[in-house]
Amino acid sequence: MMALTAYRRKRNFRKTPEPRANAHRRARGLIFVVQKHRASHVHHDFRLELDRVLKSWAVPKGPPRRSANKRLAVQVEDHPYAYKDFEGAIPEVEYGAGTAEKWDAGTYAAEGAHNLAESERSMRAGLRRGRMSFVLNGSKLRETYSLVRLKSPKQWLLIKKHAKE
Repeated sequence: MMALTAYRRKRNFRKTPEPRANAHRRARGLIFVVQKHRASHVHHDFRLELDRVLKSWAVPKGPPRRSANKRLAVQVEDHPYAYKDFEGAIPEVEYGAGTAEKWDAGTYAAEGAHNLAESERSMRAGLRRGRMSFVLNGSKLRETYSLVRLKSPKQWLLIKKHAKE
């Protein structure tokens, strides 16, 4: 799959336990996963399923937990869907060296979407436009968030929206 070219180019799969395959089972909803990555700098990897891959952002200070809080989120290469279950140690000499553990996971939908197809269309358009809002349904993250692209194409803000009363 073309979307995974950068992911595969950065890794030596004879040395890293990261998944190469993009095993994808069509689920009833879109999934998200947040992995705590203890690499050269501890950060959280925030991943949203879209178009059979995990769109990915490195969030240095972790996802915001309070309303209206904002966190820098640097977009990185797409990861294969199979990465949703990855936990383990990436060897020191490899790209992303360090340990990764699942911090949260669940499903998500585009804010205001009524079905899966509408959610996917909205998220694709938002990714192109540089602004998307979605509702996370995980064990830790269970609110509405937005990703808003800054002037630099790889830099975004991950924002926890105010809870509606």
